[in-house]
Amino acid sequence: MDSTLACLAAWMPRQRWYAAKGRNPTLRFVASWDFPIDSGAPASGAPAAGIRIRTYLVADEGSLPPVTYQVPVVARATSSADPAAAHVIGNPEPGTTLIDGPFDPAYAAALLRMTSRGGEGRGSRTLARGVPVPSAPPVAQEVVAAVIAGEQSNTSIIYRPNDGMSVPVICKVFRQVHPGLNPDIELQTALAGAGSSRVPRTIGSVEGEWPDPVDGRASMKGSLAFAQEFFPDVEDAWRVALQAAADGEGFSDRAHALGVATAEVHVALSGLFPIHDCTAEDRDGIRDTWRRRLTTAIAEVPELATSEEAIESVYLRAAEDAWPALQRIHGDYHLGQVILVPGRGWVLLDFEGEPMRPMIERVRPDLALRDVAGMLRSFDYVAGSIRLDRPDRSRESVQEWARAARRSFLAGYAEASGADLGATRRLLDALELDKAVYEAIYESRNRPTWISIPLAAITRLIGPG
Repeated sequence: MDSTLACLAAWMPRQRWYAAKGRNPTLRFVASWDFPIDSGAPASGAPAAGIRIRTYLVADEGSLPPVTYQVPVVARATSSADPAAAHVIGNPEPGTTLIDGPFDPAYAAALLRMTSRGGEGRGSRTLARGVPVPSAPPVAQEVVAAVIAGEQSNTSIIYRPNDGMSVPVICKVFRQVHPGLNPDIELQTALAGAGSSRVPRTIGSVEGEWPDPVDGRASMKGSLAFAQEFFPDVEDAWRVALQAAADGEGFSDRAHALGVATAEVHVALSGLFPIHDCTAEDRDGIRDTWRRRLTTAIAEVPELATSEEAIESVYLRAAEDAWPALQRIHGDYHLGQVILVPGRGWVLLDFEGEPMRPMIERVRPDLALRDVAGMLRSFDYVAGSIRLDRPDRSRESVQEWARAARRSFLAGYAEASGADLGATRRLLDALELDKAVYEAIYESRNRPTWISIPLAAITRLIGPG
């Protein structure tokens, strides 16, 4: 096991989903499990000989708090593996090469079989169980599988069927695992089960049970993978909006429709999951989160210190108004989380919530206006990125594009939800301001050349002076 952990520790820092960038992991083995013996076989049923498909759960104790990662691997004879391939993990023993599972056809086939047909994989005090959805559309087992490039937090495999009748599937492998049902599975499965056309149809998932990394005598249960319908040859709303803005093309009609789609999902979620009035304790908790985030932002972006009092004033004004009830929401809503499907309209994806928030916070009822604020920020980002890429473009023209999109989105949302956005305007401003503060932290850490976008929004939202 030590040689395998050494291979993983050398390989993981180069992966986009590894959270502690710039630092080598300190790994400890938590658990492992193997697929059922025939789950890696092709649809014909022939056994997959000479390979081992295993999933490791490892805790990185160098992170605070420690992070548990899921690392599926395929062990193949070194003679049959390309040692220069980017998805090769290493050689824990002579003659054996470990492949990052999602890039290996044996693992991809095994995962599709488990999510769509069920089955169990076992290890010491560890169980992984496929949970297919009975009402799922037909899924072919003869498929062409490929990994999506560029993902930041997870690894997703696209399965394109060869029979021309079954639906394409996308299966997300959660790289960081947490106790409890992942909200991406929970919310999308509930919405699809209720007949919503605003989310993809659900295929199935993989749920696991493994020893608690902190207290090895206890165990925890959580989500390992999620498969759903995939829409090929469509673009997300970010690319659609960015192209429209670059071409000087109006986006108001599509923004209005996006507002309607967003409201329909919020209304559906409010009927599928409990809601409750926003208590004084809830309000205090949200305001405390705003303040903590602002403190972090000032430490990382010192020029925000001169705006601290004005930002706090926006938060205080929002606290004077009545706040709407709390409900389940998307939690990390922006143009990149929505796709435009021909004949179906806007479809929402990725209900995992904001990556920087702990999972326990992501599953709590929250203000639906948080999603609205997130989308408003996304329109602002379109205008900002156009200005960065095309400094010759008039500032006023791209800002007017964003203002028109924002107005239309809000109109569509109010129309479909029945919400009085005028009565909650100060709360919406505070939520958008908090999102811009979050963005300032993110950009300072990851894309310093983009930090002007959230800083400009902060200046606009706090007003003159």
